[in-house]
Amino acid sequence: MSGPIPWIALSALVVVLLWLDLHFFARGREPSFREGLVWSIGWLVLSLLVAVAFVAAGDSEDAVTYTTVYLIERSLSLDNLFVFILLFSYFGVPVEHRARLLFFGIAAALVLRGAAILAGVALIEAFHLVIYVLGVTLLFLAYRILRGVEENVDPDRNVVVRLVRKAFPVTSRFHDGRMFVKQRGRRYATPLLVCLAAVVAADIAFAVDSIPAAFAITRDSFIIWMGNVFALLGLRALFVLVEGLIRRFRYLNQTIAVVLALVAIKLLIEDVYEIGPAGSLVMVAVVFAIGIAASLIADRRDPDAAAHQAERLPHVAGEEAQTSSSGSSVSSSSSSSSSSTSSPDSPRPPAGS
Repeated sequence: MSGPIPWIALSALVVVLLWLDLHFFARGREPSFREGLVWSIGWLVLSLLVAVAFVAAGDSEDAVTYTTVYLIERSLSLDNLFVFILLFSYFGVPVEHRARLLFFGIAAALVLRGAAILAGVALIEAFHLVIYVLGVTLLFLAYRILRGVEENVDPDRNVVVRLVRKAFPVTSRFHDGRMFVKQRGRRYATPLLVCLAAVVAADIAFAVDSIPAAFAITRDSFIIWMGNVFALLGLRALFVLVEGLIRRFRYLNQTIAVVLALVAIKLLIEDVYEIGPAGSLVMVAVVFAIGIAASLIADRRDPDAAAHQAERLPHVAGEEAQTSSSGSSVSSSSSSSSSSTSSPDSPRPPAGS
């Protein structure tokens, strides 16, 4: 699909789908697990119907290519959500504000990834050696995921978060989900804006990792962006399920790491031997089937499976306590960056005292 019309049509569809998700998926309240499950299945069905549309249009190869890109990006989005869970816990974001925060994060990710895809295609077309850089990048990502995503999450060292704190003094309260509050004639950022900056920064980092994986499958920028669009659209519903998924999927990180390593090898050897879209799709499906089966078997044989499942999300265990303090962790982390500026929420005892 070439020309601007497919891009304009897909962009319009994205706006409509984002509006539907924002207005009908548990608006203004915490979604239930069942709602998350139903909506996740709905987004999955809709995403796979895109492949059916390709087949109906007589292009079965593009259908397979899209499905492969979608599955890879969808699997990588699980790590996105794991990081988001840690960020929400770190900043103490109340449950009722998380869906809105995710919406803005998803919208930003769609724009950033579209730009990254177009830039990446242009670079590959101009400099063929870029594909080897992307292949090595994916191998490094696979290694990093094997080490564990937790040790890579430190909002206080995040450049975007630090820029927000330098630009605005940060309050210690959430102020009913607003990004900014104006008090004493001055504008203050709330912890929600700081957390959004961290989420957007995480989106950028994951785009740097996931876009090369898509380039290993195809150079068609429209198909790559379409795969990213449908992988990201259902993240708000998937977020409700991901905690349980991570607890049950013992070998999630290892499975994703193997997928990325195989995709990297495919990218590095494509000048010698090219694996077609069907082969890539089978490869991804087989690895995930093995990872899921191995996780289920290991949990069934492990007498302490329940305890080990709880350990896989250590930061979420104390989440309710953090949430009830309405951003106590932000209060402590932002105090150093805004020590020269008094907060409009002061005076009050330090959070957690």
